Amino acid sequence: MTQMPSPGPETGHAPGLRRTLVLVGIMGAGKSSVGQVLADRLGAPFTDSDHEIEAAAGMSVQEIFQHFGEPYFRAGETRVIDRLLTGTPRVLATGGGAFIQPPTRALIRAKGVSLWLRVSLDVVFERIKGKPGRPLLAGADPRGALGRLMALRDPIYAEADMVVDSLGGEGHQQAASRILAHLAARDATLPPEARLLKERPAE
Repeated sequence: MTQMPSPGPETGHAPGLRRTLVLVGIMGAGKSSVGQVLADRLGAPFTDSDHEIEAAAGMSVQEIFQHFGEPYFRAGETRVIDRLLTGTPRVLATGGGAFIQPPTRALIRAKGVSLWLRVSLDVVFERIKGKPGRPLLAGADPRGALGRLMALRDPIYAEADMVVDSLGGEGHQQAASRILAHLAARDATLPPEARLLKERPAE
């Protein structure tokens, strides 16, 4: 569900975005939870692409996988992300497999700026173990399946424009602050027209 923007809570002022910031990474990395806080701090809308897909289909991601299969889901995911990238610049949290798909990855590269929330196997498994709605981890050895999935996907996530680690035990505000600092540092190396933030965030 898309949330309306609000000013950064610490300063009452938010820098804003010139392009959509796309959060990519494995399930459980914190893309949605940290993304919402980050959007609030930036004064930008926040959207979770999986929620948009579920709203359009009238069923959960797990149900789409079960009834129609992964190729059907991925095709719809690409269409939804394309639409979201074309609209107002926002913070966009994507599903774990979105950036892995070449058509979706090409759209993100062309229209947005990607940030990989990198997380260790131990941290992410502790976050998601026992939670429903993870169709790719429904087997008898979910930790092993997750490790194999990360081994396949992490080299592709590494193609993102930026990488920030998702740390175990860190609060969402602290994670958002680290990401904002990373964005500002990146922008400082670029000409004004290529920067992501409209203004430098307050210290």
